[in-house]
Amino acid sequence: MTLNLQTIMAELVPTILKAGAVVMEVYETDFEVYGKADASPVTEADRRGEEVIAADLARIAPSIPMVGEEAKSEGQCPDISGGTFWLVDPLDGTKEFIKKGGDFTVNIGLIVDNKPVLGLVYAPASNTLYAGIVGEGAWSATIEDGAVTDKHAIACRAANADNLTIVASKSHRSPELEAWLAHFPSANNVSIGSSLKLCLLATGEADIYPRLGPTCEWDTAAAHAVLLAAGGKVLTPEGTPLEYGKDTTTFLNPWFLCIADDTLDVPPLTA
Repeated sequence: MTLNLQTIMAELVPTILKAGAVVMEVYETDFEVYGKADASPVTEADRRGEEVIAADLARIAPSIPMVGEEAKSEGQCPDISGGTFWLVDPLDGTKEFIKKGGDFTVNIGLIVDNKPVLGLVYAPASNTLYAGIVGEGAWSATIEDGAVTDKHAIACRAANADNLTIVASKSHRSPELEAWLAHFPSANNVSIGSSLKLCLLATGEADIYPRLGPTCEWDTAAAHAVLLAAGGKVLTPEGTPLEYGKDTTTFLNPWFLCIADDTLDVPPLTA
């Protein structure tokens, strides 16, 4: 399958902005919170956002199957054995959304040969869009009245071992994470929610993001592509690149480590 990623990207920008607008419509109401089978929270924003994205992807690339977080939670999963598929999270950072925080995102990632090749991450509360095509570069933009403005290239920065910034989760702290962070007692620690953590590395605002806890593939695929396009890496505890379509029952990721500059010497996640 030959894909024109630039054309696909151009068509996806209006889609993700439309989904973000739907998410914000719900955000500004007294919405209800429901529980999924795994006890994680879900809102009408999750469902409506995914419906918007699914409808557009079926038009933009009808031959590429889509794995959506909400559809998967209801037992719907297409055949992705070909290795090319979409991973969609219409609302990453649902806990932040529920608390009326701003650290939530809409995520669309394209996987080819089980590797991320294209991603869009939209933070509608801050009107910021991040996007990237692996091998072609990444960019960010401000959204004003539904239009893309201030579009500019983004890239990972070279690490300064004496002035590192490590980004971690707002909602998911663990003893294992705290023990790993102790390897960097002088680092600046930044807490932020959702896939924005990977985006901070892609924009040159942070150096490391360790994830010592559960995530699913739709949580990371889009921002992973943006980070790769910006020059970063996402590695498993074994030091291999994180791949997708690993377990089509759960779509769980292993622990992983995001690094903006791979010349940086960091301890393994198992330490």
